Amino acid sequence: MGGSSVLRSCLYRRLLYGGHRVAQCQRWASSTERGRGQQEDIVSLLEEAEVDREDVAKRQPARSPSDSSVVLFPGQGSQQVGMAGGLLQYPNVRAMFLAAHKVLGYDLLDVCLKGPADMLNKTVHCQPAVFVTSLAAAEKLSQEDPEAVENCVVTAGFSVGEFAALVFSGALDFTEALYAVKIRAEAMQEASDAVPSGMLSVVGTPKTKYHLACAEAEEHCKTLGIAEPVCKVANFLFPNGRVIAGHKEALEFLQKNSRKFSLARTKLLTVSGAFHTPLMAPAVEPLRTALKTLNFKQPLVNVYCNVDGKRYRNASAIEDLLAKQLVSPVRWEQTMHAIYERKQGTNFPRTFEMGPGIQLGTMLKICNLKAWRSYKSIDVFASD
Repeated sequence: MGGSSVLRSCLYRRLLYGGHRVAQCQRWASSTERGRGQQEDIVSLLEEAEVDREDVAKRQPARSPSDSSVVLFPGQGSQQVGMAGGLLQYPNVRAMFLAAHKVLGYDLLDVCLKGPADMLNKTVHCQPAVFVTSLAAAEKLSQEDPEAVENCVVTAGFSVGEFAALVFSGALDFTEALYAVKIRAEAMQEASDAVPSGMLSVVGTPKTKYHLACAEAEEHCKTLGIAEPVCKVANFLFPNGRVIAGHKEALEFLQKNSRKFSLARTKLLTVSGAFHTPLMAPAVEPLRTALKTLNFKQPLVNVYCNVDGKRYRNASAIEDLLAKQLVSPVRWEQTMHAIYERKQGTNFPRTFEMGPGIQLGTMLKICNLKAWRSYKSIDVFASD
């Protein structure tokens, strides 16, 4: 069996059943508040199905860029009530949501399909919802366009989407990764609740000095009595597109003084905290503890990292960088340039966004119009 065939069979047929280290799963199941007494239920979802890693390592001959594909996974903010409704007819999808029910202790599918929006938008629910729905969309892609999976050469995910990309690449098992996403979401929710903070999407100009604007906003916060104010660039989205995160007072200051800082547009995001800034520091240790229970493997395709915008070179680096991601800016623009850098006249690969939403496609269009022309989003909603 060639490497690409293994990708298709292992990444999906064994998405839920990559049951190595069942004892390890028992340990982390017993460590969750809702998971006590459910160890047998969770472990029953796991079957022994080891991947022949040597076989996977046999790469196919080099192919034309236009015959290869890139798979992208979105992050928090892409969610919408009703997502996953158009995926339930595909193999494994219901089993994925059943596994999620066991790990999370609540019916994630019901939250995705029915909401309400206030519940779905909460970090603690949103991150698992986006993670599972995006991988369910990958199952749809596997069924409708198997060559897109066979010929995948690169995958990447935005923030929590990086966990989905690692599962897709074979570096993590679905159920183990979902457990880490659960702990991550709970810890980030708790950190967000502790400090009034948020995230501000901004579009600037070539003259905009983002770090200077953030520094002035922090100084403003000090005049209000905030001892250790935070205002940082949290996401590099596209040229002159950023997300700035920090204390609410800092973001309000930037909005009021947008003209002074050459910010052409500002918009508060519907998130509860200042993700990817030092305000998420309290969430790092819980996530790091969860990550230590996981079994990371060498990815079967190139996976790009949010922290530095570069691909993971070995499995040993993944654990540390996923923990650092919480307090480091997401370098998505840099990732797009790294993935799509081509010599003049070279064709681009097909790109698939695993829904919900088309935010990553929109950013790709701004970063690289030629690459975007081969882009497609995988719809996750039921037809009317």
